[in-house]
Amino acid sequence: MSAPVDILAIAAHRDDVELTCGGVLVKHAWRGQRTGIIDLTAGEMGTRGSAELRGQEAAAAAEVLGVAVRENLGLPDAGITNTPETRRALAIRIRELQPRVVIAPAPRGRHPDHRVAAQLIRDACFLAGLTKLDSATAPHRPKKVLHAITYREDHVKPTFVVDITKEFETKLEAIKCYASQFDGTTWAGEVYPNGEPLYDIVRHQAAHYGSLIRTQYGEPFFTYETMRADDLLALDVSTF
Repeated sequence: MSAPVDILAIAAHRDDVELTCGGVLVKHAWRGQRTGIIDLTAGEMGTRGSAELRGQEAAAAAEVLGVAVRENLGLPDAGITNTPETRRALAIRIRELQPRVVIAPAPRGRHPDHRVAAQLIRDACFLAGLTKLDSATAPHRPKKVLHAITYREDHVKPTFVVDITKEFETKLEAIKCYASQFDGTTWAGEVYPNGEPLYDIVRHQAAHYGSLIRTQYGEPFFTYETMRADDLLALDVSTF
């Protein structure tokens, strides 16, 4: 059994985490906090490469991100379902890893796996706190569930953006570990094509999110709950 993690990013496919919230994982790993990733599928339905090759690329990317643990839940690619069985399987791993924060995909997405995964993760986080779910593991419910909405700002405004200026190049290095998926391409997952190489789109999108908080690069997140502020003089991001 793995030691507990502080932050756990869960996504449908290998490479989703790197694209959407890799910079945040790097930031916290550099602070000495334990981070982890659960990929729900092996990505066996991907047009390019193979599940085996993507597994090797995911391991290399995990090293770059500095995550303490990376696992695969083994759900079917292009066939993720939110059922009692899948919720329980994921909830047990959440109980074992005991994250304080869970990062899920955007609530909306063009890939069906992304949309279903977002709700599956929220449901599993709730079930993980039920005492009678599993007699072999102790109840644990994360304090926060965040949705990484990089490339999906079209349907909801970010609740907040994290400055990843110092971490961006490392995030991009992790993304480039997936050469079988991304080299020579102009789109991926929720990254819509605009004629530029994929790596340039990633950079320009991060620059856009950074501009929202007056930094060079950023990653956006959404929460259903309203964020709290206690000190108006400590509020960041200048109005003018």
